[in-house]
Amino acid sequence: MKIGSSLPQKVINEVWHEQTILRLLQLVELPLLDVLLDGRGSASHPKSVDSDPDLLFTSNYLDREILKAFSDSQADDWLSAAVDCLEFLPDQTVVDVSRNLPTCPEETEKCKRLLYDTVVKYYNQNREPLLRNHFFDIHTGITEFLVNGKLEQALEAIQLSLKLLDSRSREELRRLLCFMAVAAVPTEFRLQKDIENRMAVKRAFTKAIVCHKSLAKGKVDLLVLFLLDNQKDVFKIPGVLHKLVSDKLAYILHGRDPDLDTGYTFCQRLSSQECSSTVQKTTKDELWTLLRTIHENPKLSTKEKKRLLGQFYKSHPDVFIQYFGDCAHTVYT
Repeated sequence: MKIGSSLPQKVINEVWHEQTILRLLQLVELPLLDVLLDGRGSASHPKSVDSDPDLLFTSNYLDREILKAFSDSQADDWLSAAVDCLEFLPDQTVVDVSRNLPTCPEETEKCKRLLYDTVVKYYNQNREPLLRNHFFDIHTGITEFLVNGKLEQALEAIQLSLKLLDSRSREELRRLLCFMAVAAVPTEFRLQKDIENRMAVKRAFTKAIVCHKSLAKGKVDLLVLFLLDNQKDVFKIPGVLHKLVSDKLAYILHGRDPDLDTGYTFCQRLSSQECSSTVQKTTKDELWTLLRTIHENPKLSTKEKKRLLGQFYKSHPDVFIQYFGDCAHTVYT
């Protein structure tokens, strides 16, 4: 972003994180903010052997390179997406796949079966879902949007929540959804005999994406299928967020107060006079409600009611007189 080119990367990252949270709070009602305020995604990235000289000539590295070369030679989106997923699998698993991969061109279906079964087996292990459980309230809000047919809000909320994921989890989820989308095509390699490909990938990978005992299965399925159908869009940055960040960085760059002029706020700025008037009105309204509660409470005895009304009159005579009018002095005597 050009506007932030003169600002430290730390400041830019903080602004992105802050504005993502603020926009998300505009869309989804959350009971607690701790998970958002404390759950900053780290700047980690998938480990790349290209950046580690010690791994360049290891057997594991060569096996991974063999798989990439195989994928490139096939010009098959299905195979490419599957091999991309293998980058997040353990070395030994990759070695086993590489050394058991059929080499004949006419054995493409055997290759796909081996790759599919390998990826499914890995993601069906007991592991934390890619959509972290500490974002459960966000996921619940998103499913409510889906249930009520508010697809635009659901998409933006998902985009924002994925922006809060650490970079490794986000990339892993992106590759998995890409593979699921290709494998789900009805005319592609048949994954299971008894069900269509779309339902097969949903059944195979749902647990790896979102898994929480408090979220109903129907809502989980709805969320996963929405991610699958919109896998190219869910990782995009919402236009609203991009503008919020750009505006705030511009104000910071020019030494102005960004909180005064940009972004979403959750309170209204008032002058001293407006604040004083608001306090007085709110206090009067609450006192009026309290007085009405005492006066109209049928459970209070006449003696107790008069005692409480007398105490109220001594403390707030103006409200008392305004409430009872001309008969104010006879009410508590």
